[in-house]
Amino acid sequence: MSKDSNQSNVANNSTSNQSTGYVPPKVWVEDKESGGKFASINRPTAGARHDKALPVGEAPLQLYSLNTPNGIKVNIILEELAELGIVDAAYDAYKIDISEGDQFGSDFVAINPNSKIPVLVDYANNEANEPVAIFESGAILLYLAEKFGEFIPVSLGKARADCLSWVMWQMGSAPFLGGGFGHFYAYAPEPLEYPINRYTMETKRQLDVLDKHLKDNTYMGGNDESGYNIADMIIWSWYGQLVLGKLYDAAEFLQVDEYEHVRRWARTIEKRPAVERAVSLNLKSIG
Repeated sequence: MSKDSNQSNVANNSTSNQSTGYVPPKVWVEDKESGGKFASINRPTAGARHDKALPVGEAPLQLYSLNTPNGIKVNIILEELAELGIVDAAYDAYKIDISEGDQFGSDFVAINPNSKIPVLVDYANNEANEPVAIFESGAILLYLAEKFGEFIPVSLGKARADCLSWVMWQMGSAPFLGGGFGHFYAYAPEPLEYPINRYTMETKRQLDVLDKHLKDNTYMGGNDESGYNIADMIIWSWYGQLVLGKLYDAAEFLQVDEYEHVRRWARTIEKRPAVERAVSLNLKSIG
């Protein structure tokens, strides 16, 4: 057999081994439901789908959210600010049920065109005469930390740079955990080996990144209480809950016991009174 024939056979076998029977069309068209847990609300378009007013309470801050990992991040900082006795950080919290499509109501879309939770509206902003809406969990935590001068190093330097670096690390990494691993492991209409393997590998790599950092650090920002900051809050909501067995029923599958330093850190934060309140926060109905 010629060298060219051998190469052709290898290429054909490789293509055959990778084939799933699906060939992407030249142009994608939404011609059937995608399947999975959120199939009934998934669409390739943005914007409001129905009229729905949002209630506004008496507190300076109004939170519209759900107790998912992304939502809990904001719960934590608000409860930590309450723990410090900061009255200007008082808030009302309302439930946006994403499984029912509340995020596509007209008032919600007006404050977050991306239709995702959480959203915070500040009615006590000293620099404007109108309410300020903030969406994206990272932006909300940065806004609140800087507004109240807590849980973020304020001076330029290593401590602030480290805090912001870890915050942005979570922003870039968590979609691989939630939208990648979590989706294909827990929510997809059927288990598929390639995406589960792909995102499991990346999730475990990220846990190893954290484990190596936390080997020498009590918190993400250092070893004393001042090292606890928004990086801990934002990362714990995903990775802390994951290693504590609270996400996707995947602790055994991911062998989270391997990450002893992440687990020690996760348990430490879990015991904080503000965090205990945050994970079970009572959200009011929007009616």
